[in-house]
Amino acid sequence: MIEGLEIVRHPRARRARLSIDPASGRARLVVPKRAALKQALAWAQGKADWIAEQRALLPSPLPFIPGAVITVADEPLTIAWTPGNRRTVVREGAIVSLSGPPETIARRVEAWLKRTALALLEAETAEYAAKAGVSVAKVAIGDAKGRWGSCASSGVIRYNWRLILAPSYVRRATVAHEVAHRIHMNHAPVFHALVADLYGADPTPARIWLRTHGAALHWVGRPS
Repeated sequence: MIEGLEIVRHPRARRARLSIDPASGRARLVVPKRAALKQALAWAQGKADWIAEQRALLPSPLPFIPGAVITVADEPLTIAWTPGNRRTVVREGAIVSLSGPPETIARRVEAWLKRTALALLEAETAEYAAKAGVSVAKVAIGDAKGRWGSCASSGVIRYNWRLILAPSYVRRATVAHEVAHRIHMNHAPVFHALVADLYGADPTPARIWLRTHGAALHWVGRPS
């Protein structure tokens, strides 16, 4: 059996289809609604070499361990652990410093990154909301695999916290995109014109960057 295989029956699928999720490395087998599962699984098993080749092309994990360098809002920061009881994560220049139990380093660094991301995204959302003349009920963060931001009709805007690991121009273009949805809950030409106006530049390079490199952000913090 293929490790980590996700099986999905799709009513509109005409044949079995196999793909690799670039954000997780999971293999996904889409099967027509009435197709024989045993036959589809046998076909997928015959693609084991292809799956291995595709997984070998995926980004390498970057675990949160002492000595690891992570880029946060365009700045490379090195994780440094020292013996002691201090559990708080502190940024000291280009160093992310902490002590405490070594087995909790990764969890605490990720929590610090999430707090840092939320504070920055809240500030940038407020900046663009003021420029657009709209209100935002709440800014929240998550770790969705399929999207980098969303705007609900209630006025809540949610971002993927991993945007803090992307170049700042990418993050800011994403914020402008979601704030623009407070006026246009669609992707009509007038919406894209507003995004460009709020952002102050063409957001296309930011979208291209996310399509090309976004999946790699999901491998940051993942154990080797």
